[in-house]
Amino acid sequence: MRKTTQALSITLALFLTCSNVMAKTCCDQEKVQVYAHPSLMNADATEVKDANYVYRIGGKILKQKNRIGFTNKENLYVNAFARDLLNAMSVRKGDKDFDIKMPVSRSEIAFMLANGLNMKDLGYHKTYTDVTASYWADAEIKTATAADVMIGYPDKSFKPDQAITKAEVFAVVAKLIEVPYTNDGSAPTLNGKVIENIPTWAYGCTKEVVASGLLANVPDVNTLLSAPYLSRQQVATLVSELRIKFGANGQLVGDAFANSAAPVAVKVKMLDRIDAKHSNIGDRFLAKTTEETVVGNQTFPTGSVVEGRVVTVQRPGLGTHPGSVTVKFTQISNGDQKAELPKQLTSATADCIKNPNIVARILGLPFTAAARTVGITGRGVGEIVNIAGDGLEQYGDQLSDTLVETFTGHLGRGAASFGNSFVTLGKGVYGIVKTTISGTFGIIYELGDELLYTIVPSVSNSSALNPNEELTVIF
Repeated sequence: MRKTTQALSITLALFLTCSNVMAKTCCDQEKVQVYAHPSLMNADATEVKDANYVYRIGGKILKQKNRIGFTNKENLYVNAFARDLLNAMSVRKGDKDFDIKMPVSRSEIAFMLANGLNMKDLGYHKTYTDVTASYWADAEIKTATAADVMIGYPDKSFKPDQAITKAEVFAVVAKLIEVPYTNDGSAPTLNGKVIENIPTWAYGCTKEVVASGLLANVPDVNTLLSAPYLSRQQVATLVSELRIKFGANGQLVGDAFANSAAPVAVKVKMLDRIDAKHSNIGDRFLAKTTEETVVGNQTFPTGSVVEGRVVTVQRPGLGTHPGSVTVKFTQISNGDQKAELPKQLTSATADCIKNPNIVARILGLPFTAAARTVGITGRGVGEIVNIAGDGLEQYGDQLSDTLVETFTGHLGRGAASFGNSFVTLGKGVYGIVKTTISGTFGIIYELGDELLYTIVPSVSNSSALNPNEELTVIF
């Protein structure tokens, strides 16, 4: 990847730096803000990093997984439970190098199940020789084993740090659900492909998990099919799906889930604008409740303030229009009364869609248009500086090689290096011209896009939350 020059960094910092720095999180997806502007089409992806975020500009930018979408707004998402669960686990473990791609351990899946599914502690605590009271997941291991969701070993150990196999994960999940499936003795399959590394004793439970549909949104399907272990991210997503498809409807099997708390429904009206064109990671927004709601055993009246923040942003651009935004609802308050909103989110719906009025759109147009023009110009200049810097380095090295090779008697190699220097010069000129043309096109595109938003704002509604829009968010 090309080195990011100081000029590019300074320009980007002026327009991309977030206004409220979030706490660090283990999941890279939450720290990445992507820009797919047409002025950088076909350019190498450039990354600018600070202490908390990665800003990714250009290159192939894909939509992110593990997000729950708003009904009626296909490019607007709510921060997924799986991400928060992984973050909570990394904080509890105190693991600065927490890797969501690593195989999940026995203690980690106990933590995810106990916290992700709100399992009740049944009180039948078992003791294990390798799990002390100070162990980071001691409480969750006790909860999971008391509910018979997990068991220890005959030697009275639990082996908390041992990776749990994929087959064992499916066996644990199958205990929690009742789904019809056909067990004819054949190997289990997913999407027509055999799930490898499943012993015959786990065929039935694996087929039940497949039949439940819980694996539909688990990331990295190829690894799921072939590897002997599931990653922390995959299991967190699986637990999230369990909560949504079975927990929210009271269909989880076992006394640990009986009479579990009903989902919390919060109905709000937006006060701020959040959208893919103008928002940045870390931006805060406010909404007010339109109905009385109960959160954490506290009753909040109509008009209570709900706070949230932007988690990810994908800017609109050619091939990615209209971009996407992920938001997270964090807190509800009424005067001195406050409560954190649950992290386990089930669904989100846009009940009443509004557009900003024409006066507001017209007044905002010149400011956004000017910012977009300067932003694209800055990125273009940065890209040109990058091309020129890389090209001059290579050009100088090739001229040096020409002289060294020629005066040491290798005339042929010297001539080749001299010829390569002209090729490098040509590539540099071509790159600068291409960037200049695409930048000009990008400015025209952005101004046209802003004008379209001003005249027909509904084209951007799928990736926006506008003032006075009414939402229902269920936790």
